[in-house]
Amino acid sequence: MIISHKICLDPNNKQATYLAKAVGTARFAYNWALAEWQTQYAAWKDDNTQPKPNQMSLRRQLNAIKREQFPWMLEVTKNAPQMAIIQLGQAFNNFFAGRAQYPQFKKKGKSRDSFTLTNDQFSLDASRIRIPNLGLVRIRETLRFFGKILSATISRTADQWFASITVDTDQNHLPPAENQGTVGVDLGVSALATLSTGEKVTGAKPHKALLSRLKRLSRSLSRKVKGSANRHKAKAKLARLHAKIANIRQDSLHQLTTDLTRRFHTIGIEDLNVSGMVKNRHLSRAISDMGFFEFRRQLEYKAGMRGAVVVVADRFFASSKTCSAPGCGHKVDKLPLSVREWTCPVCGAVHDRDVNAAKNLQEYASATLSNHAVSSTVSACGGEGSGLGRKPKTKPAPMKQEFNRKLDLG
Repeated sequence: MIISHKICLDPNNKQATYLAKAVGTARFAYNWALAEWQTQYAAWKDDNTQPKPNQMSLRRQLNAIKREQFPWMLEVTKNAPQMAIIQLGQAFNNFFAGRAQYPQFKKKGKSRDSFTLTNDQFSLDASRIRIPNLGLVRIRETLRFFGKILSATISRTADQWFASITVDTDQNHLPPAENQGTVGVDLGVSALATLSTGEKVTGAKPHKALLSRLKRLSRSLSRKVKGSANRHKAKAKLARLHAKIANIRQDSLHQLTTDLTRRFHTIGIEDLNVSGMVKNRHLSRAISDMGFFEFRRQLEYKAGMRGAVVVVADRFFASSKTCSAPGCGHKVDKLPLSVREWTCPVCGAVHDRDVNAAKNLQEYASATLSNHAVSSTVSACGGEGSGLGRKPKTKPAPMKQEFNRKLDLG
């Protein structure tokens, strides 16, 4: 299992300056390689005898010219530009495979500032990390996992620096699910999650709670002269607030998904079209504030670690319109979002819209599992242990687990 631990760094001013230079070098190398890639690809299309661009050839080209044209690159670790070009190659692989959009140029202050170190370029010494050309930097906590260290990604969020250390380990730090049965989870705006048990989780809604402060700081920033010291301070304040909002949302989602995967072995959810939902100008802010995509991401990897299973219903499954009363199953033609309670015209059962949807998702998950052979030798991750020997509709966690962008446990 590949997991990673995101740890906050505590650099002094000199060290923070070095880290800023390193992320700037990585960003420059990425943009340089992207421009070269586009130029060389256009030349290859015109004349197929020309070499087709790839990350390996671009890395060689940069190494050949950086001492003369970009000598400032030598002030930081060689991994900063080299790994940036490798990541560009991965971005193009994802694009050609249809998994991502075409790579875009990175802009200072508007893209994730980070650089990556291979395992031979750094080392850990208790509560410190040794970085090339920099030395020891204090970290807030020790590494939680034991195993082979693969890499480390140094990133900046607002004015804080983090190290996400990836480890290949056999250690599973989460105990198995308690197996309290099957549960359906309906996501919404008024309540983040409604369970088939009748429980409702409101959600933190941090953006809504801090919106007035966010607007005030945004207005303050817009009034500052570009390039001035006061504008830099105002921008830092606004970035810290955005980071606080994101942290509150992450914390609430972690608490919810941890509770669900701890209690239930089988969890039924809907395949929501989040990108389409946020196009509704009346609900886009509320939907984004809930973090539906992040909820599903966390739920899937935690379920896989605990040996649980996530069953994903088709996005066209009428969970809200279908009567969940035993033996009924009547489906109404229309059910506007404004209708929060409705009465089944066939059996007369009165339904709370969200609870009814959660019960239908629970029934869907149970029915999906009963239609497939259950084997105690197949785990939710697809390996040996426990789980199900089937593929359709059931969403076990992928084999690769990462905490930095995939499992933010730090």
